[in-house]
Amino acid sequence: MPTPTKGPRLGGGPAHERLMLANLAAALFTHKSIKTTETKAKRLRPVAERLITFAKKGDLHSRRRALAIIGDKSVIHELFTEIAPLVEHREGGYTRITKLGFRKGDNASMVQIELVLEPVNPKPQSAKKAAAAAAASNPAAAPVAEAPVAEAEPEAVEPDVAGADAVDAEAATAEIAADSAETPAEDVAK
Repeated sequence: MPTPTKGPRLGGGPAHERLMLANLAAALFTHKSIKTTETKAKRLRPVAERLITFAKKGDLHSRRRALAIIGDKSVIHELFTEIAPLVEHREGGYTRITKLGFRKGDNASMVQIELVLEPVNPKPQSAKKAAAAAAASNPAAAPVAEAPVAEAEPEAVEPDVAGADAVDAEAATAEIAADSAETPAEDVAK
């Protein structure tokens, strides 16, 4: 049988590579950050992200699939109970690779691969996208475009910083108050 032509393995055959990547993933989940060569880190990234995706699902089947790859129950427990809740709202990109330079002995490119555990700041949706999402989720309750919409009471804007920001906040409050003073009858007359 011919040898596979996928590419060079990391120091041996495919079984050795699987074991090495499993050990690297276990170290990554235990220490949250490890220093390794660039090639190993690039091969580790999809394995680690797949295991984190299993952990986010959190069911028994996912736990058993992750246990089949890593094999250490304490690491799997840490992955499912500590790491998964921290990346619950993240869509992907659970790892970060940072280049560190070259190793002194063999000039290998060294990197630090770490878990991205910072909370995700969701992007604010525009009003059109939010209305479209609401209409798509519940078409019976979608508002008619021609019907007049009652305006809500404007909220008071509290300035965070004194100075120019305070003036901008007061101007924005005045604009909101002027907009709410107009009646729907004036809108129709225009």
